[in-house]
Amino acid sequence: MRDQALERAIGAAGGVRALARALGVSQPAISSWKRVPADRVLSVEASTGVPRGELRPDLYPQEPIIVSSTTPELDEIDAARADECELIGALLWRAPTAETLAALQGLRGDASPLGMAHLALAEAAAETTPEAVRDEFFELFIGVGRGELLPYASYYMTGFLHERPLALVREDMGKLGLARDERAGEPEDHIAVLMDIQAQLIRGEAAGEGVDERSFFERHIQPWGERFFADLEVARTARFYRAVGRVGSLYLSIEMQAASLPA
Repeated sequence: MRDQALERAIGAAGGVRALARALGVSQPAISSWKRVPADRVLSVEASTGVPRGELRPDLYPQEPIIVSSTTPELDEIDAARADECELIGALLWRAPTAETLAALQGLRGDASPLGMAHLALAEAAAETTPEAVRDEFFELFIGVGRGELLPYASYYMTGFLHERPLALVREDMGKLGLARDERAGEPEDHIAVLMDIQAQLIRGEAAGEGVDERSFFERHIQPWGERFFADLEVARTARFYRAVGRVGSLYLSIEMQAASLPA
C-alpha cells in the first residue's frame, strides 16, 4: 500500500503515468513504489511540489538547514541586505509554492536597478504557475541525470563536485558553530546554503573566530556567484528564474562594491 505522501505526489502530477513521464522512469516502476525511493525524492519534490520532508520524513526532517543562535538588533540597511540574501537563497533551494508566488507578486520596487529587478520578479511570479515553476526548477537544477546548471561552489571553481571549496565551507561553518543535517541532500557549497549563512552573518546570528560576513562572502560567494547568476539569467530553460538571476546578479554587484571599500 502506498503511503499518503506518495499518493499526494501522484495526484499532484496528474496520475502515475504523468509522474513517470516527468521523472523519466517507467510507469510500472512507480506503480511498484510503496514510498518514494531515496534517490528520487528531490525529483519528485521538484515535479509535484510535495515537500521532501513530507515525502520522506525519515531522510529529510522538517528543520531549518542551518542551526544558529540569537538575533541582535539590526539597522535598516543590514536588515534589507539579509532579507535579500535570504529570499534569493530560498528561491534557489526549492521551487516556490503558490503561497510564495503570491507573496512575490507583492514585491515593491523603485527606479534603481535592484528596484526594477524586484518589479520584474513580481511580474514573473504573476505570469507563472506553481506547476510551471516546478518544471522549470527541475530542468534547471535537477534534471534527468543532471540539471542545466550546477549551483555549487566546487563546480564553478574547479569544474568538479565535492572539491576543496566544499571543504573550506565546512571549515568555516565549524568555526561559526553551524551545523547542517547531512540528510538535507545537498552539499554545503550549494548557493542557497551559502546565501542562508551570509544572511545569518549579516544579522549577527552566527559568529566565529576569523569568519565574519565580509570574509565569508569573499571566500565562498564572490569568486563564483556572479558567474552563476549570469548563467541563470541566460539559461535555456529559465523563465521565472531569469528574473531571480537578475536579482541575484544585482545584489552580488552591490555586495562586491561594498566589499571593495576599506574595512
